Amino acid sequence: MRLQHKDKDGRGEIHFLSGELQIKDAFENPKSQFLTIALNIGESQKIIIDGVSYDFPSWSIIPLVAHQVFSFENTETINFWRYNREFYCMADSHVEISCIGLIFLGYSKNLFLELREDDRIKISTLSQLFVEEFESEDYIKTDMLLALLKRFVIILTRLAKQQHFKDEALTDDKFDFIRQFNFHVEGNFRKEHKVQFYADLMNKSPKTLSNIFSLYNYNSPMSIIHDRVISEAKRLLFYSDKSAKEIAFELGFDDAAHFSRFFKNATNQNTSSFRKSVVMEE
Repeated sequence: MRLQHKDKDGRGEIHFLSGELQIKDAFENPKSQFLTIALNIGESQKIIIDGVSYDFPSWSIIPLVAHQVFSFENTETINFWRYNREFYCMADSHVEISCIGLIFLGYSKNLFLELREDDRIKISTLSQLFVEEFESEDYIKTDMLLALLKRFVIILTRLAKQQHFKDEALTDDKFDFIRQFNFHVEGNFRKEHKVQFYADLMNKSPKTLSNIFSLYNYNSPMSIIHDRVISEAKRLLFYSDKSAKEIAFELGFDDAAHFSRFFKNATNQNTSSFRKSVVMEE
């Protein structure tokens, strides 16, 4: 089942996929900036994210951002919600549940969320409401889908706090600081690869940035920048036919050889080997 809806301007989109054997064609546009929420309603399986394999337990959810390259062992038992920023962001509203909020830019690792029995019932009911609204044809369809999506994100944000942040003394201002750093990286990583640039944007010294991230066991600012560049390189290698040289220039490297060394140091593979490996996995 594939359901989709565009807002009246045609720029905002939301998609729902369920029971699909093949999904790559729905994800393959390298220019798309869709956020993805994946729910495993079947048996435990493997998910590969940016070349690393993880367990994806039964009845668990993972939010995935646009730059991540991912594949699943069995997509037939995965429900996918995909939407772009034009459809739903609320960046100027409540930052915790926006498209730059906690479940997408507030955590430094992959955010697997386990669903208890009451959570499963809640999400299953919400899923059915999504399907009903996708299939409706009235003039408030966009508003209803937005309301359901907001409710969904709120539920996931609460689960994330309960399961991943309950023992951390991460105050609202420090969380917002880290979220803002990730937001700045998202907007500038194609040109700016140094911590100093982001420190200046946030009126902090590079050392202060590093200390704050270290205090809450986050990856260092430099590693976040580098990881973002590498994940975008992987996405372009996976979804496009651009050469390594073209990708290097797109990601702000003046010298293609420098980019090749950077990629190999980070992944232990050269670009051609990585491209071949993901093709073989398919």
